[in-house]
Order: sequence, then structure tokens, then C-alpha cells
Amino acid sequence: MSTTGLQLAADAGLDFSLPQQLTVILLCALTAFISHMALAVFNDGVRPFMLDFIHGRTTRSATTAVSFGLSAGFIFGLGAPMALSSGVLNPWLLFLPTDILGLLAPKKWLAPLLGAGWGAVVVFGLNGANEVAHDLPVDFLTAMQQMSTPILFLFTLFPVLAITKQFGRAWGAAAGAVELALVVMTMKLWPDIFAGALAMAVGVLLLIGLAVRKDLVQRKADRQAATAPGAVSEDSTPDDDPMASLFSASATRLRRYLPLFMVLGAGVCVLAQMHIFGGGEATSFLIAKGHFSEAAQVDFYRVFGFVPLIATTALASGAYGIAGFTLVYPIGYLMPNPVLAAVVGAAVFALEVLALSSIGKVLGKLPSVRDSSEHLRNAITDSLHLAILFGSLMAANAMGGGLGILIVGGLYLLNEAMGRPVVRMAAAPTAVIIGGVLLNILYWLDLFTPLKG
Repeated sequence: MSTTGLQLAADAGLDFSLPQQLTVILLCALTAFISHMALAVFNDGVRPFMLDFIHGRTTRSATTAVSFGLSAGFIFGLGAPMALSSGVLNPWLLFLPTDILGLLAPKKWLAPLLGAGWGAVVVFGLNGANEVAHDLPVDFLTAMQQMSTPILFLFTLFPVLAITKQFGRAWGAAAGAVELALVVMTMKLWPDIFAGALAMAVGVLLLIGLAVRKDLVQRKADRQAATAPGAVSEDSTPDDDPMASLFSASATRLRRYLPLFMVLGAGVCVLAQMHIFGGGEATSFLIAKGHFSEAAQVDFYRVFGFVPLIATTALASGAYGIAGFTLVYPIGYLMPNPVLAAVVGAAVFALEVLALSSIGKVLGKLPSVRDSSEHLRNAITDSLHLAILFGSLMAANAMGGGLGILIVGGLYLLNEAMGRPVVRMAAAPTAVIIGGVLLNILYWLDLFTPLKG
């Protein structure tokens, strides 16, 4: 993967065609409307609060405040910087604001108008901001492209971290050695593809295999214990289980709006098919480089970390995820045209919504697989945190040398010391933007000379 490829992709990004502009605007209108109806939100942290809102135990304004508090840092500290540096849109920039705007709207008709307005700001405003930033003496957006390499390669290690946390050091060391060997082999034999793709696939398969094996062994032991002489049989599925009743009611509520969810699935899949959108940090840079099949692999592996979380929170709250189980991302990247993407995306969302109850029951019987999902999410967060921090310091060095590192690193440490008013994942990219602005001010005051190249 060449640096030149990324440079060309980033320079060409954020200048959208009319069909792309309309797709973004209409999809933002739809997601804001769905959020207003409390049918789905993108932020996983907001979803558990939706049950009280749906049942009228909390107000719209209070729920909006929760959504804003949990989302603002990701919108401005991660979503916008990632889009500007990669030239590719992302869900934090599109769907977190429409969560907020949809919940904020007091009337049903106002929600899609506010969502469409945000979509217009994104497709028309980002390109202008991009051009202005590139014309500055200290071009911090080009410097932020330094983030791509650490994000792509350190993200490769998330299955190793998850295996180590769940199954111990020995399995973790073995997984790490296998992944390293696969990365080296891929770089040597297939230099035109993303070196971490095969390594991640093997790592995720190993984690799932270990979890399923542990659950099967445990179930066998439980059956043997239940059939042993003197064993007491217990009814573990009472008819009046309140959680089962809640899950059933939530699944029924979501199925009632199946046609609307199918339209949502079609829209998200079409957006992914246009290759102006990436579902994650690593995916955004892969899309920017034109590595669509590798981007599909990366987002497919992420699905395993989020299906249990999205399924259980949807069944518990009655609100689904704006991107569903996120399967429409990798499928969309690989679709040959928008029409087929719309059909397949609608079908995938229909299957997901209809299968929610069954998925919840299956997960209830596989505790180790559920644990693996949590370990995967934590590992993704840990690997990306280090990658984004390291990449941000590389960007700081590129735009300002030691002074840049001092400003960006200092802002990050200050955020930590102040109790993280900006969420940790977004703190470093935010510091790069602030640092870039400060370096430009110092240049205009004749106190700083930009680095050559």
C-alpha cells in the first residue's frame, strides 16, 4: 500500500457527485426520523436509555442531553478529523448527530428536516473546510494522514489482545506469533493487499474457535452432572421470566416497523457501495486507498464484537442500531452497483430484525462467545487508542517537529489530568487540530517557521 495512493485518495475526497450528495442527505433525514421515533440509535451507550423514553418515564429533552453528552466528543474529536484526514465519511460524523437531532426534534416532521440539514452541512461544508485547511501555511490535514499506518497495523492485533485477556498468556503468545508470521508472509508474497487482513482473519477465527470449544466442553460437563445419580433437576426457563417477556415485546415492536428498517438497510448499504464511507477508523483509510475487499474483511471481523451487544441492548430497550449488526458495511463495499446494494441491504436488515429473538436465545446458551464479544470490543478500543495516539504524535511531528509534539502531547496529557472532558479516543485527533491552528497563529506572528515538505 503506497503513501502516494493515500495522498491521491485524500486529495480527491470530500468533493461529492450529485447522487452521492443526495444519498447522504436523504440517509441523514431517514436516520434522524428513526431516532425521533425511538426505533434505532447509532450510539451503543444511548440505547439502554431508550427504554425509559419509549415508556414515557423520561422526557425527550433529557434523553437528548444524554445522547449529546455521550456523542459530542466522538463527532468533533473523531468523526470530523477522520473524515478530513482520510477523505472518507464515517458513522460518527453522520449518524451520531442525527441521533441527537432526531431526539431533539419536538415534531415528527421536523426530525427529517433537521437530519437533511446536517447531511447538507457534511456534503457541502466539509469540502470547503478541507480546501481552506490545505491552503494554510501549516497543513495539519495532510499531516494527519500520518495516522493511517499505525491505525491499520496496530488494529491488526486486536484478536491477539482479546485471546490473551480471555484465554491466557500462552494462547495470546501463540496467536501473536501466528499473526506476525502471517503479516510478514503477506507483505512478502502479496504486497498489493493489506498485510493485516489474513492475520486478523486467523486471529478472529482462533478466538471464536476457543470460545465455542469452551462452551461445548462446559455444556457436556453440565449434562453429565445433571444425569449423575442423585442430581436434582432444575427448571431454568420459568414461564413468567420478566426478561423473556421484555425481550419478546421489544422484538415485536421492531418487527412492526420492518419496512422502515428495510429502507434504512438499503440506504446504509448504498452509501457503503459508493465508497465515500467507511464503517471504522481502519476501514476509512483502506477505502481511501481503494482497498475495498480488505475494508470489507476488517468490518466483517468487527461484527463479531458487536452482534451480542447490539442484539441484547436492542431486545432490552426496544431500539435497534442505525447500522444494525453493521453487516451492511462490508456487503456494501463489495456490491457492483447501488441497485443491487439497496436490494441486498434491505434483505439483510429484514433478516436481522426477524432473527433478533433467536439470536438472543442462542447467545444465552453461549456465555464464552458473549465474553469473547466483550473482549473483542475492549481489544479494538485498546489497539485503536494506542494507534490514534501514536499516529497523532506522528502528525504533530510532521507539521511542527518538537514544538508540534509538545503542543499535541501536552494537550492530550492535560485532557487526561482534567478527567478527560474529551473522550480518550477523540482526544489526540482533537489535539492535532488545535495544535495545527496554534502553529498557524504562531506562523502569522512570525514565531514559527513551517517544516519543509
